[in-house]
Amino acid sequence: MSNYVKLLNNLEELGLHNIKNNLDKYLDLVASGEKSMTDALYELSNLEIKAKEERAILGCVRVANFPFIKGIEDFDFSFQPSINKQQIMDLMSLRFLEGNENILFVGTPGVGKTHLATAIGIECAKRRYSTYFIHFQELIAQLKKVLLENRLEYRLKHFSKYKVLIIDEIGYLPIDNDGANLFFQLISSRYEKSSTIITTNVVFSEWGEIFGGATIANAILDRLLHHSYVIFIKGPSYRLQSKTAYFSNTNQQS
Repeated sequence: MSNYVKLLNNLEELGLHNIKNNLDKYLDLVASGEKSMTDALYELSNLEIKAKEERAILGCVRVANFPFIKGIEDFDFSFQPSINKQQIMDLMSLRFLEGNENILFVGTPGVGKTHLATAIGIECAKRRYSTYFIHFQELIAQLKKVLLENRLEYRLKHFSKYKVLIIDEIGYLPIDNDGANLFFQLISSRYEKSSTIITTNVVFSEWGEIFGGATIANAILDRLLHHSYVIFIKGPSYRLQSKTAYFSNTNQQS
């Protein structure tokens, strides 16, 4: 067995797949005098480092529990002219994390709230900020479960540790007093320590209906809105747009 084959085997054993896959190319460049051995080794090692970083980023995105992988480049701002694109791009810079500020997206179903929240969250995860996405009803269900199991403090610490916590779809269903109190405890534990991103289809003046009373709702909003960006989205539903286009084409063909 030649040393070349042994080298390939060693690279495979070490998991240096990018070096292995590009080895022949760089050996040819060195042989032709286009690159020195030092430059070739440096560039090969850079390829491996870059691949390692990309795997780490994908890992961060994967554990964040996003409902889908869509970036800001996938968002159609022309369809929602009420959105200030410059403001969204500023949020994408993640400057809001420096002051532990929150972001609240408010609008009717289908206008792109979850997409924007997810796009910002993905950027956070890519930059190695601990990020987690969870639906509001699932969050409340988890907190109520651990309350019964006497593990509430542990779970609150778990959700509080994330630099960015995305809570999706507040308002689709009301919750009971226990759920409201648990949510208040969570928001209080994160207040001025980390950033929370909220999507909701209910205007703030009606949050009392979600949380069973104005007092607890106002206490939650007080902490969420104190250091925050609020984006109101007024426009048509993306989901209805696709269905409308489908039926329109069907009618034209019939």
